[in-house]
Amino acid sequence: MNAPHAAHESLDARDRPARLTVGVVGAGRVGPALAAALRLAGHRPVAVSGVSDASVRRAATLLPDVPLVTPAEVLARAELVLLTVPDDALPGLVEGLAETGAVRPGQLIVHTSGRYGTRVLEPALRAGALPLALHPAMTFTGTSVDVQRLAGCAFGVTAPEELRLAAEALVIEMGGEPEWVAEEARPLYHAALALGANHLVTLVAQSMELLRTAGVEAPDRMLGPLLGAALDNALRSGDAALTGPVARGDAGTVAAHVAQLREHAPQAVAGYLAMARTTADRALAHGLLKPELAEDLLDVLADGGRPDAGGPETGTPDDDTPDMPDAPDGAGGEDR
Repeated sequence: MNAPHAAHESLDARDRPARLTVGVVGAGRVGPALAAALRLAGHRPVAVSGVSDASVRRAATLLPDVPLVTPAEVLARAELVLLTVPDDALPGLVEGLAETGAVRPGQLIVHTSGRYGTRVLEPALRAGALPLALHPAMTFTGTSVDVQRLAGCAFGVTAPEELRLAAEALVIEMGGEPEWVAEEARPLYHAALALGANHLVTLVAQSMELLRTAGVEAPDRMLGPLLGAALDNALRSGDAALTGPVARGDAGTVAAHVAQLREHAPQAVAGYLAMARTTADRALAHGLLKPELAEDLLDVLADGGRPDAGGPETGTPDDDTPDMPDAPDGAGGEDR
């Protein structure tokens, strides 16, 4: 359930969390930004923990004058604790904090992992804490720009029924939009975001490298308008936005692409073939790829583009738009 921001602006003050002291365990790219956003909403960051030099610098920049202390001390000082550590570290951290008695009854314990719901916070719940899973669907840089990007950012929210209003209010106070995600759906939800956002970075980085190899001096300027249009079209129209040689069934062009990649960037061949096969399947399923053209194309992809590589282009393009990659993960780690 996605609740529009405007629908929540009228929340009565008594329905919002009181002004809270805030602590951050894990001063990665996410925690300090969220705490800074909460500070803008009137909450008071009082403690942060971090290990690496980068974490210490990040905390000093985004949370000036907030003391750097141990995780246990963060919990001792804060009413609202943000656990912003890598996914794999989260279960052990929660268990350790609960076992050592650091968790206090009535304390809000919030994690920002996309993978987990509130079940991972069960040890804290047994100690009397109030568990929330608030995952911002956004990539983070670890700089002040992240606080601005939270405006309108969707948060994947999982919370006990009695804490739904509190979870919703905290997200809205950070500038975000709550999107409710069931406990059992969290791994799929997170996989979807990683597929779109994380793999997009890989695709764009590879594309820029290839353009540089081809002699393009400013690949970022060339790709910016194209990828912006592709993303906008994909978000508006889904598979109907597919263009390029795979969707057209231009087997010769695809074979030439693969031949060039084998020569100049062999590390990119597997990814190109995997995405081309997936694109062909979706184009076929949605009636964009003509069945009579699909056979030759799928043969090229099945053979890894080797037959007739570099041969003449087949078929007549119905448009002259270049391939456009489809196109957020959000958050929650020491190094994210």
